Amino acid sequence: MAVRKETPMSRTLLCATVALIGVAALPFAGAALAQNDAATRQLIERLRPNDQPTRGIRMPGSDSGTAAPAPDAPPAYPAPRSSGAPSSTPARPAATQPRETTAPAGVSAVSITVNFPTGSATLSPQAAAALASLGRALSSAELAPFRFRIEGHTDTVGDAALNMSLSQKRADAVREFLLSRFNVAPDRLSSAGMGEGQLLVQTPDQTAEARNRRVQVVNVGG
Repeated sequence: MAVRKETPMSRTLLCATVALIGVAALPFAGAALAQNDAATRQLIERLRPNDQPTRGIRMPGSDSGTAAPAPDAPPAYPAPRSSGAPSSTPARPAATQPRETTAPAGVSAVSITVNFPTGSATLSPQAAAALASLGRALSSAELAPFRFRIEGHTDTVGDAALNMSLSQKRADAVREFLLSRFNVAPDRLSSAGMGEGQLLVQTPDQTAEARNRRVQVVNVGG
């Protein structure tokens, strides 16, 4: 039986075939990344329904996507010592944990800062990077049974009607990015513009507040 000799051309074809197989397998890499990426792992845990009311998580768009865990209760200050005389130092008030989402209590949700150019719904490279962990989380097997609403939120700068329209366009842009880049099924994602109607940080009108310019993702069930 003749043995076929390997030639430079056959080696080239073999390498090309292996490369094509690798490209074809890229859509399946999300599951492996979801297990190893800490930010993605945290998003999965926060967006997955549970029996306890969720406090949500707010993830800045430009950092690693992690946030310090909220304490179970505000820290208690030590009680003043009893000396028989009134203390000249007033008692310090208990610390209040700021809200991290505006979702109803018990609903799994996250808020993510997504920076858009002023007046635009075009995703910048920085915005795409901020949404990468979310895309991996939504395409994971653990969140596959659930549907989500992508909400756009603004601060109070500008006209309220224009803010509502712009927030809808931005929510649509985020939804399309997740569908096209991470192969999330279209029927699992809806989008809604909330404008300045659900401020994370209460401010007067015409007040710039970066924490109110955000995308909120809400688990709406299976």
